[in-house]
Amino acid sequence: MINMTEASETIKMITQENLDVRTITMGISLLDCVDSDLEKLNENIYRKITTMAEKLVSTGKEIEKEYGIPIVNKRISVTPIALVGGSACKSPEDFVTIAGTLDRAAKQVGVNFIGGYSALVSKGMTRSDEFLIRSIPQALSSTDVVCSSVNVGSTKCGIDMDAVRLLGEIIRETAERTKEQDSLGCAKLVVFCNAPDDNPFMAGAFHGVTEGDAIINVGVSGPGVVKTALEQVRGEDFEVLCETIKKTAFKVTRVGQLVAQEASRRLGVPFGIIDLSLAPTPAIGDSVADILCEIGLEYAGAPGTTAALALLNDQVKKGGVMASSYVGGLSGAFIPVSEDQGMINAAEIGALTLEKLEAMTCVCSVGLDMIAIPGETSASTISGIIADEMAIGMVNQKTTAVRLIPVIGKGVGETVEFGGLLGHAPIMPVNPFSCEAFISRKGRIPAPIHSFKN
Repeated sequence: MINMTEASETIKMITQENLDVRTITMGISLLDCVDSDLEKLNENIYRKITTMAEKLVSTGKEIEKEYGIPIVNKRISVTPIALVGGSACKSPEDFVTIAGTLDRAAKQVGVNFIGGYSALVSKGMTRSDEFLIRSIPQALSSTDVVCSSVNVGSTKCGIDMDAVRLLGEIIRETAERTKEQDSLGCAKLVVFCNAPDDNPFMAGAFHGVTEGDAIINVGVSGPGVVKTALEQVRGEDFEVLCETIKKTAFKVTRVGQLVAQEASRRLGVPFGIIDLSLAPTPAIGDSVADILCEIGLEYAGAPGTTAALALLNDQVKKGGVMASSYVGGLSGAFIPVSEDQGMINAAEIGALTLEKLEAMTCVCSVGLDMIAIPGETSASTISGIIADEMAIGMVNQKTTAVRLIPVIGKGVGETVEFGGLLGHAPIMPVNPFSCEAFISRKGRIPAPIHSFKN
């Protein structure tokens, strides 16, 4: 039971500290939609999504109204489309028709985004996988709410460097096709190592093949709540610091658990997981970077940043797993540059560099996220950055990801404005030296020795 003190604390977190449920994401399996006829396949996909998710948005709004808990996004994730379209799609253009169907279905049910225009190629690409990957620039430039992801590596399989090389080119092409919107298409494309099957956050969400027919996953967020709590223990020792973060994460996760169980009950869809990631927004006071500063850094990126982030991530997880038996997804702390005002400030004054961000990804939830880079950055350099981040995930047995945005026509010192939750970002400098010969090698990087745990 929730007592009056806990109720008042929750109200304060919502009204004053930017606590929200960032997303209710319904995962939907499309495996039973598979058909060798492309037109029939598209019909099956549209029918299943619009039937299964018909009441998702209205249910979310009902829960918001009844409990007074903001639910910012309602989203859908689907089975990786490279698998679903393998039989019917004979070209990249065929896959683009499925992207259009996903877009129409998502708009029909009223969700903010639909994820799962994805391929899983950690050891190699099938013909279907390659067709989907090559279709991504056209798919993302011709749709509004479709999100795409490609998993190119894992601790068990190594890294598919052919896919890494191809995705450098794909990101460049996506940037070119959406250059009139400051290359916004790249904000809807994530490259993963060790991608989880149950992530509710975009742009990387997909409904894994290990999941059931449908599932409800909820992502909570509360950077502002954590920062406010830490303000009350300023100057205290590390034990007090850690306990404060852990207890706050517990309270935040309980809110998500309540929403998840209610959504599951009302929709008649099983509850999957709570993703308790601290997901920042451009709103003042809703920043992971500000938490790091409250811990004791002048700016995010200062010496000690990686240690402070490791501490934060660990305590968030410890608090969350006490609040819910089903914690999954990514869970921890996100460090997207454009979506976090504190990160933006640190990048603008030079405290935060791409190399420092890469170091921070060793201990955070995901990786190099929503980073704007010069539009002239070569495809091989983008592939090299992806390869570095995938190696961190592979060796450390964790999820890592890259969401880079080469903004066509803009360079270091300029700013790009994406709007909404995507925020704005300074164009960050990229190491100018070439990795072309490395990226041009064919094949894959083998799995590390510690992957053999049978």
